[in-house]
Amino acid sequence: MTLFRISPAVADAFPDTLIAVVTATGLRSHETWPATTAALQDLEARLAGGVWQPADESDPRIEAWHAAYRSFGTNPRRIRPSVDALGRRLTKRGTLPRINPAVDSYNAVSVRHGLPAGAFDLDHVTGDVEIRHADGSETFTPLGESGTVENPKPGEIIYTDSTDVLTRHWNHRDAHRTRVTEDSTHVAFLLETVAATRDGHLLRTAADDLRTLLRPHCDQSTVRYVSPAHPDTPTRLHA
Repeated sequence: MTLFRISPAVADAFPDTLIAVVTATGLRSHETWPATTAALQDLEARLAGGVWQPADESDPRIEAWHAAYRSFGTNPRRIRPSVDALGRRLTKRGTLPRINPAVDSYNAVSVRHGLPAGAFDLDHVTGDVEIRHADGSETFTPLGESGTVENPKPGEIIYTDSTDVLTRHWNHRDAHRTRVTEDSTHVAFLLETVAATRDGHLLRTAADDLRTLLRPHCDQSTVRYVSPAHPDTPTRLHA
């Protein structure tokens, strides 16, 4: 059982944080996920038709993350929150990337609701997962760069397990070791807000939407929430 935890310092700095941890086991990403395909195509069609566009820097949901990034010393226009980067890519290219069904599912939900999303393959996570400030001694190997080792700057917010860093700049970049592939069967998906008073209902809706996409293609799933009031949660599954 993996525990997800917010450190006291992060809880104090971001008291309105809410993180949904959607855990799925028995994922079957080698099969076709028609609802995910339809969700991606719907977003792209609505963008092309001019009836919808992703949240941008003027949107309060993105502004909140830019403010959070600046508070821990990261320039959000150079190193963007994941939902900001994904929305900009969709606006520029007109399409979302196709990685694998599990990743495509959380990308669709992220862009639709304007909330950062990510995932860890729990079979490659060691010990518990904590969101905390870096002290500068940690190591990080970026997704797709297995030969690269970086050191987050002191004060930068990271996700980390007992081995090394799982994400840099809170949600900007995932690690290579815990990436979700078509062979991943036990995965924790994360959806995040730092403005839960305003956007908590969106987060809960997004978590439900993600579970709807996952449910036909996994054996079990559950959603649990981490917040400063409830700073840790296990990923034990129930039906």
